[in-house]
Amino acid sequence: MRIQRTILAAVITASLAACSLAPKYAVPDVHAPVAYKELGSDAAGTWQPALPAEAAARGAWWKVFNDAQLDDLETQALAGNPGLAAAAARVQEARGAERTAGAARFPDISAGFGPTRQQNAPESLGVPPTGVRPDAQTVWRAQANIAYEVDLFGRVASTVAAARAESQEAQALFQSVQLMLQADVAQNYFQLRELDAELAVYDRAIELRQETLKFVSNRLEAGETTDLDRAQAEAELATAKSDAMSARRARAIREHALAVLLGKAPADFTFAPTPLQPVELRIPPGLPSSLLERRPDVSAAERAMAATNARIGVAKAAYFPSIILTGTGGYEAESLSNVFKWSSRSFLLGPLVGTAINLPLFDGGIRKGNLEQARARYEESVAQYRGQVLVAFRDVEDGLSTLRILQAQTAVQGEAVSASTRAFGLSKAQYEDGSVDYLNILDAERVVLGARLNEVRLRGEQAGATVNLIRALGGGWGNEPTPPGTSPVADASGTH
Repeated sequence: MRIQRTILAAVITASLAACSLAPKYAVPDVHAPVAYKELGSDAAGTWQPALPAEAAARGAWWKVFNDAQLDDLETQALAGNPGLAAAAARVQEARGAERTAGAARFPDISAGFGPTRQQNAPESLGVPPTGVRPDAQTVWRAQANIAYEVDLFGRVASTVAAARAESQEAQALFQSVQLMLQADVAQNYFQLRELDAELAVYDRAIELRQETLKFVSNRLEAGETTDLDRAQAEAELATAKSDAMSARRARAIREHALAVLLGKAPADFTFAPTPLQPVELRIPPGLPSSLLERRPDVSAAERAMAATNARIGVAKAAYFPSIILTGTGGYEAESLSNVFKWSSRSFLLGPLVGTAINLPLFDGGIRKGNLEQARARYEESVAQYRGQVLVAFRDVEDGLSTLRILQAQTAVQGEAVSASTRAFGLSKAQYEDGSVDYLNILDAERVVLGARLNEVRLRGEQAGATVNLIRALGGGWGNEPTPPGTSPVADASGTH
């Protein structure tokens, strides 16, 4: 037993001294601008700053909208969305693979008990072939077995490092899926409310056109107009009703999409009509360098790069000898009653089959091909990481420019609504006193309806652009990176 302890101590010491053959890993430099281009223009505007509530849970960026209904929908989505649950399962799968890889750092120990029946050939015992053949023998064994790979050249260490990086990549991808789900819920929510606001405009237009049709019909009975005016009034009323039906059809489809995001069947979800109110929040994006710490997709790309770098070490280690130590110790005897006697003890140190040290000599180029593949995968992951960084910067610039232009556009559209409303009032008054024909009031009605619909749609685009900018910023904003979230299992179950 003293010999076994000595060998085990030597194995552990050798393992601790192992060094990885993977290249020294460092995140490649990327060109991060000092500031965002769009901040050079008048991007701040007069909207109120978006400051996260101190009581809000980590990562609950939607709280900035101060909308209890949206808060409830986000909670339901985090608890019930199947895609998020699948992403959480992938994280657990990656963690299991990491544990499997890490187990190779420790000895594999097993134990067994049972009989064997064997008969040796005479030649194996030095007995002439013409001699007496030995009798068959039953041997009872109670033994413990140990096997261990001495990681002198870092194959195990590199494998463990790669598995750890892949597990972290899966966690970052989970956070990316979660952020995308949260943004999709908010987008669908605001789109539904935009459609409700459009329906309110259509309903008001229908009321006005019904009043106009009644007025035209009265004038026709009095002989002050013709059937053409009434036919035109009826056509405009029918058109408004048809447009309202189109909006209701779009609303139903959007409501079904939101139900699926929540993990519910469309038949089990109903969203009460709630017209959208203006969303005027200014999101300070902070510094471009902090974006790389907040974006989970960028973090995932970086962890994938670290994993492929470690795989180069695994491929390099294949060029060097592998050392596997094995040992068996315990008791063996011819009868069960004698198995556990001290005199029945036995042990075997060294390989049971083959050799302890295996030195690769010729493999037809397999190791060289594997190393070339590992290096190429690393170069690919570097290019993908840099591409993901560029996409992140582009997303933020898109969001900033969209909100900046929308701010000016909504102000101009508000002026258009006011002007068209005044024009319609004047046209209606002039038509009632007979100074203009019905075509003037029709044109004025169409202009004011279009202006009001455009105003509502711009409000929806404004809300959606705000969500998109927060998503582009990784679910946070300002100069400080968003703290890491909770475990994916807790997130997937809706616990925060």
